Amino acid sequence: MREIVLINITGVDRPGLTAAITGVLAQGGVNILDIGQAVIHDTLSFGILVEIPDSEQGKAVLKDILFKGYELEQQVRFTPVSEEDYQQWVGNQGKKRHIVTLLTRKVTAGQLQAVSSITAKYGLNIDHIDRLSGRMPLDTPADKGKGCIEFSVRGEAADPQALRAEFLSVAQALNVDIAFQEDSLFRRNRRLAVFDMDSTLIEAEVIDELAKAAGVGEQVSAITERAMAGELDFRASFKERLALLKGLDVSVLDSIGASLRLTEGAETLFAELKRLGYKTAILSGGFTYFAKQLQAKLGIDYVFANELEVVDGKCTGVAIEPIVDAQRKADLLKELAHKEGLRLEQTIAVGDGANDLPMLAIAGLGVAFRAKPLVKQSAKQAISTLGLDGVLYLLGFRDRDGQL
Repeated sequence: MREIVLINITGVDRPGLTAAITGVLAQGGVNILDIGQAVIHDTLSFGILVEIPDSEQGKAVLKDILFKGYELEQQVRFTPVSEEDYQQWVGNQGKKRHIVTLLTRKVTAGQLQAVSSITAKYGLNIDHIDRLSGRMPLDTPADKGKGCIEFSVRGEAADPQALRAEFLSVAQALNVDIAFQEDSLFRRNRRLAVFDMDSTLIEAEVIDELAKAAGVGEQVSAITERAMAGELDFRASFKERLALLKGLDVSVLDSIGASLRLTEGAETLFAELKRLGYKTAILSGGFTYFAKQLQAKLGIDYVFANELEVVDGKCTGVAIEPIVDAQRKADLLKELAHKEGLRLEQTIAVGDGANDLPMLAIAGLGVAFRAKPLVKQSAKQAISTLGLDGVLYLLGFRDRDGQL
């Protein structure tokens, strides 16, 4: 009678160990039903689920594995598995899988406990846990660290909306980011990424900087704050702010452009997206003059932003239509996806303001980046702890995959 046995092998990792163990199994005519291996700090954890035939060679295989393990200085444990339990395990393979991603400056046991407790509470089982971030020196400054742990979970969440709400609440309490997304083919096959500019790709709202130069900084900043928080209609507030810039000399644009700082992680993100074959775009309610500068610096494929009307070297206080507002951003995302022959599920959209929500909602991966509370709550995913390159982790990208 055939046997189904789970073999667990642990010990110091060494070259040739897998070949030695599977060589013994091969001599016994064993079938491999499942296999998995992980190495943490040179310590091996190796599991093999095997079907052992009812033969002379098969009967001796477990004893031979035990001897081989002793020879290799490994601990070996055998766990019999009934055919009923095996069939139940096979039946579970059709269940949905999701990815839970923890992003933080420094990974702590408390963070892992919070994530794993919530997944268990909503009926999800953790299958795999992987570290996507690179190894960090112990003396890394608190604001320079970068940690990412990915959990592969199986099952149907009892209440998906409540699960997301709890993840968001815990993330805010622990100052981390927790993403929850379906593990689908599209997650690994995205090819277009679009970005807001102001307070997303750059650490400023350009219209506020222009307003300071025009002497109406506080007035414009207050309107901008309310518009980005979703308290004001973007198109109306944009026209109101722009009107206050009437008469501003366009020479000011050069000095402001030279002072703009890229957001943390922007250069890494775009370099890797380009290497991976992505098309990229800026879809901004800001201004083309500055977006073109970023395009040249980061190698961005498309730019859609607002064009300032200038007469005799002075801003007229209006923008040339069409204005890139919330709906225009969403429409442009659809147009670019169609142009590139992609489904919307293959797109990524990143932004911080309420006027980004429509494009975040229709993208396959919509990320609210360092956004206002309303935007974070409404978007599918949010990143506030790490830089823009944290988006790569949501794609399953490991630091060791990078070429920088």
